[in-house]
Amino acid sequence: MSNRTSFTEARYSQWAPLLMRLVMGHGFIVHGWVKLSRGPARFEMLLAQIGVPSSKLAAWVVPLVELLGGIAVLAGAFMAITAVPLVATMLAAMFSVHLEHGFSSVNTIGLTADGPVFGPPGYEINLLYIAGLLSLALGGAGAFSFDALMVRRRRQRGQA
Repeated sequence: MSNRTSFTEARYSQWAPLLMRLVMGHGFIVHGWVKLSRGPARFEMLLAQIGVPSSKLAAWVVPLVELLGGIAVLAGAFMAITAVPLVATMLAAMFSVHLEHGFSSVNTIGLTADGPVFGPPGYEINLLYIAGLLSLALGGAGAFSFDALMVRRRRQRGQA
């Protein structure tokens, strides 16, 4: 492999975490915002119905974790720490809601004149979010992130 090839690969490899962060961060922000904007009381009813303990507290904590965690993922900030509560929410959703519906996130259960009828989603999306979060936590948020900016600033201070 030539030096030019390795330089190009290294330069382009920094884009992968950015693309993943943009999509995942946006997803968490949207899910958190929807829960808050519809009112935590509605989300609390759903949580209570599926037997989540402390559903009143969870109805506030989960959307705030998703919203604030999504912003942190978008910025690439504190990824090793940010991933922990977000993975926890994905695992909780997977085991309390999605697992019983199988793997696929798209469960077609019928077809009408208006188009397909979809059943409840499975745990596929939960696993994708978990895999993405772990990848960012272990591999880093990339060059275009708050984490990388802080590393560059620490290096500059060390050289000064």
